[in-house]
Amino acid sequence: MLQFIVRRVLLLIPVLVGLTVIMFAIARILPGDPVALAAGPNATQAEIEALTVEYGLDQPVWVQYGHYVSGLLQGDLGTSLLTRRPVAADIAAYLPATLELVFAAMAIAVLLGIPLGLVTAVWRNRWPDYLSQVAAIGAISMPRFFLGLLLQLCFAMWLAWLPLGGRLPIIVIPPPSVTGFLTIDALIAGDWTAFTTALSHLAMPAIAMSLSPLATIMRMMRSSTIEVMQQDYVMTARALGLPRRQIITKYVARNAVSATLTVIGLYFGWLLGGTVLVETVFDWPGLGLYATKAIVSQDMMPVIGVALVIGLLFVLANLVIDLLYGVINPKVRYS
Repeated sequence: MLQFIVRRVLLLIPVLVGLTVIMFAIARILPGDPVALAAGPNATQAEIEALTVEYGLDQPVWVQYGHYVSGLLQGDLGTSLLTRRPVAADIAAYLPATLELVFAAMAIAVLLGIPLGLVTAVWRNRWPDYLSQVAAIGAISMPRFFLGLLLQLCFAMWLAWLPLGGRLPIIVIPPPSVTGFLTIDALIAGDWTAFTTALSHLAMPAIAMSLSPLATIMRMMRSSTIEVMQQDYVMTARALGLPRRQIITKYVARNAVSATLTVIGLYFGWLLGGTVLVETVFDWPGLGLYATKAIVSQDMMPVIGVALVIGLLFVLANLVIDLLYGVINPKVRYS
């Protein structure tokens, strides 16, 4: 098992190196002068040149990349031209909000998608299966930002059940930060008012992000379950007279979920990179909103930092999926 983990970790190194090269190159190729924009419309040429020297942008590109990689090895992601703060500090402030949103969306998708996939496989070619196909196609085809607007219109404007946006009202004192997740921090502090308020703000953006992965996980789980139910060992278990519920839960579900794990890992990374529109619609103070403001101001160091963090989290998520493969199917460890 240790060799399996080491092999997977070593494969992550070229991926991260390639990601730094690509993002740094794109940031230098894009048109515009971020230094002049950060200096302001009334800045003189001397002030712009001084700011360029201060951030090291007057040096050759390969020298800038070397300094950037050297800083990365020390945990330095550069300095934002817009906020004049270290990018690592900004990302540390915005990342928990994005992770809380992504984890909530994935929890909804996994906790509903896997059981629904099992149910539709058992009841295939019947009305639950047909209904799930229609719902899955609708969920996948609807853009998340448009779904978010519909949720706001229905539950915030018409019914007034949920807040329109934001993470927590200004008048509510946030709980002491332990994990950075408001819902978990509120539970740790025993502040039920803050917990219910944070949960109500989290509900709509999490639902808007969860429907597409939920539909995909459900359909993948259905296909895998149908395939597993046709295997010889399942037929043998039926011939031996084992209860149907035991066959489904003990033998079918564990083997069928293996293929679904790949989709879960891919969607985790996809949601991390796709929070921009949802966070903008719901004014959610996460990495997506931070990156959007940086792009508008042509401040590329935060954009590179956000891309690297998302890429790192994505490869770590796939590493966890690979390890889960090894737990579920021991044969994978030696492949």
